[in-house]
Amino acid sequence: MRHRSLLVLTTVITTGALTLTACGSRDGESKDNGGGKKTVVVIGVDAPLTGSLSALGQGIKNSVDLAAKTANKNNEVPGIEFKVEALDDQAVPASGQANATKLVGNKDVIGVVGPLNSGVAQQMQGVFASAKLAQVSPANTNPSLSQGDNWGKGEFKRPFDTYFRTAATDVVQGKFAAQYLFKDAGKKKVFVVDDKQTYGAGLAAIFSEEFKKLGGEVVGTDHVTVKETDFSSTADKVKSSGADSVYFGGQYPEGGLLADQIKKTGANIPLMGGDGIQDPAFITASGEANEGDLSTSIGYPVEKLPTAKTFIEDYKAGGYKDPYAAYGGYSYDAGWAIVQAVKAVAAANDGKLPSDARAKVVEALGKVSFEGVTGKVAFDQYGDTTNKQLTVYKVEGGKWVDVKSDTFNQ
Repeated sequence: MRHRSLLVLTTVITTGALTLTACGSRDGESKDNGGGKKTVVVIGVDAPLTGSLSALGQGIKNSVDLAAKTANKNNEVPGIEFKVEALDDQAVPASGQANATKLVGNKDVIGVVGPLNSGVAQQMQGVFASAKLAQVSPANTNPSLSQGDNWGKGEFKRPFDTYFRTAATDVVQGKFAAQYLFKDAGKKKVFVVDDKQTYGAGLAAIFSEEFKKLGGEVVGTDHVTVKETDFSSTADKVKSSGADSVYFGGQYPEGGLLADQIKKTGANIPLMGGDGIQDPAFITASGEANEGDLSTSIGYPVEKLPTAKTFIEDYKAGGYKDPYAAYGGYSYDAGWAIVQAVKAVAAANDGKLPSDARAKVVEALGKVSFEGVTGKVAFDQYGDTTNKQLTVYKVEGGKWVDVKSDTFNQ
């Protein structure tokens, strides 16, 4: 948390292109690409690249890689060559914090995309802030990360001005889910379960509050433990409660097994969750049919967005062995936001990166605005995305199918 690293840069113009040397650099930074020497600038990535959530993490890493390669191909920032350094946090907060320290220590790193998990982000924010290093998460949804711990009381205070996200918060997602389940699905009695983690517990609490405001009843609550597989006691509680639905705050490994075990009790009711369960692995984790289970996810379906057509084609052409998954579009946009911030900083300094480039990139991120893969990309005064589009998905025929997309207005 106290580790600091200052970006000390010396810039010179050589053959019309920018050359930058970072003191203590491992590789000297400069690279000859045929058209003159270019400055190597690194975009860091932190995500679970192994473990149960690796399907999401690999999609994040690959999508940022594609953004960097696209920027280089298009010469988006003259004199700059973007590279990616991806680190695996395995969805463990302590690992994320260690990765943050490592990324800060690499003077080539100008910004970081990640992490996936809100609990991991809580341990990374202070490390990045101490080094004035920008962090843009494509997936964090806990409101406190950007609006402070008292956001629920109407007291909003941004903890770290280095933190941004392209994902909508759980305030939006939880309320949207409650409104769909109560109004559209017609469910009035819900049993709420969470995994005791920052993301899951927070999302479940926001959902529950909104569901009750709408006139629904929370007939029971319970908690499960991450990485456990026997949720039969919770399933029995759901069955005996008389609930007509279940809301789960957590991720797909536990969510899929919970849905399976609830259905095995004979309770033929849908389980709904947030974007953490909106993955094919949720369906395959269950031996019972998941027909009718529901999830919400930030944004509109990428495959149906005109703005995402090129991204989808380029990702396929890139030959990545893993799919871009739920957060691919938001990861690309996060990486591209950093690219655009670097572009603005260089343009404002006669094509050179200043000695305080990291701090300048943070300032520039707050002003970026462009049409991205997921739509308009811009950030408000808290670093939150201004894009409040969400989608409800339902399991139909063994796969997630979008059933409602809308812009949520709080």
